[in-house]
Parts: sequence; C-alpha cells; structure tokens
Amino acid sequence: MTNRLAVSLPGLEMTNPLMPASGTFGFGDAWGADKVNFNDLGALVIKTTTPEARTGNPQPQIARLADGVMNAVGLTNPGVDTVIAEKLSALGEKYPALPVVGSIGGNTEEDYVEVAKKLAESGLVSALELNVSCPNVAHGGMAFGTNAKVLEKLTAKVKEAVGAVPLYVKLTPNVTDITEVARGAEAGGADGLSLINTVLGLHIDIHTGQPVLGNGMGGYSGMAIKPLAIRMVYQVAHATTLPIIGMGGIETAADVIEFMMAGASAVAVGAAHFKDIAACPHIATQLPSLMDELGIETLAELKRI
Repeated sequence: MTNRLAVSLPGLEMTNPLMPASGTFGFGDAWGADKVNFNDLGALVIKTTTPEARTGNPQPQIARLADGVMNAVGLTNPGVDTVIAEKLSALGEKYPALPVVGSIGGNTEEDYVEVAKKLAESGLVSALELNVSCPNVAHGGMAFGTNAKVLEKLTAKVKEAVGAVPLYVKLTPNVTDITEVARGAEAGGADGLSLINTVLGLHIDIHTGQPVLGNGMGGYSGMAIKPLAIRMVYQVAHATTLPIIGMGGIETAADVIEFMMAGASAVAVGAAHFKDIAACPHIATQLPSLMDELGIETLAELKRI
C-alpha cells in the first residue's frame, strides 16, 4: 500500500513531511526529546554547528509570549568535531533509518566551508542546511542571507566543498525581497531552500523596563508569523525551481496542507513544540483524515496554487 504521507526531496526520503526545525531537539538530545520516537519523524534537522564550541548569548535566551516564542540562543554548540564524534554518531546508532539534516553556521565563508565539508565527509547526514542568518564579519556584521550576491558566492563555495551531499539554504525573512536572495542561492547551486527563519523582534517587560531576552533583540517564531511565511513560500516557489522546506507557525495538519499548497514540499516545526513536544508525529497522524476530507489521495499529488 502506498504511503500517502511520503515525500521525496534531494537526499531526503521521508515517510511524512514533518521535521523538527533546527535547534528544536538539539542534536537529538534536547530536553524532552526522549519523549519522542524519532522514527515517527520525516527527518530531523540538528542544531546549527560551528567550527569551534560556542556558549551563545546572555541569558535569558528564550522567552515564551502569548502567541509565539522569542529566542536569541546564539548558536550554542560544542563545535563540529564533537558534534560528529559524539552527537551524530549516537543519533545514527539509535535511529539508523532517520534522515538527518546538518545545520551549518559561521562568521566567515571559511567557517561555513569547514563545517560543511566535515559534516559531509562524516557520512552521518543525509543533507545539509546553510544557516545564512549568521553575521558576516567580513561585511560589517550583515547577515550572509540579506545580500543575493554574497549568498550566491557562499552557496557556491559550500556546494563545491560538499559534492553530492544535497545543500538547502535557509532564508531569512528580514529582507526587502526574499525572491532576490532565493535566486542568489539557486544561482550558487543550492539543491533546495528552507524558509522562513525567525523574524527579528523585540519585546520589553514593562515592569522591569528591560527586554525579555538577554541579547535584547531576537528571533520571533510561532503561529503569528504563519501568513508571512506562507506568502514568502508562495513567492519563492514561483521565483525558483528549487524544492522548499516551509516553516513558520505550523501547529496543525491544516497548516501543513496550506504550506504545501503554497509551494512547500515538506515542512519544519519549531515553536509548536513548546505546547506539544510530540507535535510532529501528532500532526502526521491528523493528516490522513484531513486529506480524505479534501479529496487528496497522496501528498505527492497535492495541487499547488
């Protein structure tokens, strides 16, 4: 019998279209992750990895709001060598059939290339995701993903380093025209795109007069940004030929269908895990009945608008 929920993307043969977004489950070892059977996930995106260990931004790094979550974690991770030797190896032993996406970060092109090459050569990831919201120290701290030409160059260098391992570029929404940077990633040789990353925001506690995050500003995610994410997925789907992993406020099966109608081939879930740690498998179990209601036999045949 055909798996109605199965989707296929470069490097990712998924039994369902859902995956926890980068950072949500750490390296498979985050708090609460032990309550989820990862075999019920379509794939898993690990926390962003950098060349050396990072402690991240000042606490508090995460703040829950009424309609979403703000974070300024700051790419806390033990460094790529430790991630490969300890984190990915353990994850692979426990879940050998799980497609794993390695997330790459850095402050320079050389940082990205180093991490990407090591992850690709480890044989422990099915694909890579380029987190281009990191500050480009060679260009005054501007994020790599805000300039199409800079992104094209970075994507090309990383793609050359990783060879046949599929490369997805995660786009920031904090730009004037997301289709311009999407085309830059495509021109650089990306195999796919992920969007959207968090929206830059600021929330102030009026009782203390201070920001709720130790870093001041941070990334905002949750159901409130879904219309923005849907719009950008739709625009990018009509501006490039690349497959898209859509994200931004997904909490229900209806959200998944909406993202796929807008042009996504799969989806990633982040903030919803603060309400339900098993959000991905729970949403996956809700999909078949909704598909029946809508007359959709398989997700692979779902019509885009």
